[in-house]
Amino acid sequence: MKRMLLLLALVAPWSAQAEPASKIAWTAATLNVVKNADPEHGKTLAAQCAGCHGEQGLGVAEAVQDDETLPAVPAIAGQVATYTYKQLRDYADGSRQHAQMQSIAQGLNAQDTADVAAWFATLPRAASIASKQNLARAEHMVEAGDGKRLLPPCFVCHGSKGLGEKQDIPALAGQQADYFARTLLAYKSGERHNDVYSRMRLIAEQLSEDEIKELAAYYQQLR
Repeated sequence: MKRMLLLLALVAPWSAQAEPASKIAWTAATLNVVKNADPEHGKTLAAQCAGCHGEQGLGVAEAVQDDETLPAVPAIAGQVATYTYKQLRDYADGSRQHAQMQSIAQGLNAQDTADVAAWFATLPRAASIASKQNLARAEHMVEAGDGKRLLPPCFVCHGSKGLGEKQDIPALAGQQADYFARTLLAYKSGERHNDVYSRMRLIAEQLSEDEIKELAAYYQQLR
């Protein structure tokens, strides 16, 4: 509760005029759909995800193939089920855009989506990848934020160990650094805009590209 009050106090000046950017409403009925989902059915449906995310949902790091840089595919194993559910439903209704993901998500009804989300939530999270970078600035941002810029500490929402929160706040620990950085840059530019009340966009807008890359490396190595 204290964390949430702190977050609200910090983001209120920004979000007062913002609009929700997702059609998902976390009613008791919607939460129960996710809570009571069938992960075994989700496992069957998730077979179509393996080609990109891997059979264990660990994603793929950035790679170079035929002189072309292939972007990282996110790790979704161990992800908070409500977060995965929201993202898939946002893809389905166009709130979040990605041609391949939209096509897949539109083939799932709400129950199927919940089942897939529940399956990935049962899988072991990606292992951390050590970094040789100096991540002191990122660690400070995670633990203390930046009062001068009214930036809340990342742990307020994502937890001290980067494991997310029950209601659609993602786990970040072990995430592919390239994907993490691209996500924050997409929020920063407004390309991605399915964050409720613009909270991630408002935060990302104030971060430099170097800070974003350091935060990405920090969370990838977080144990």
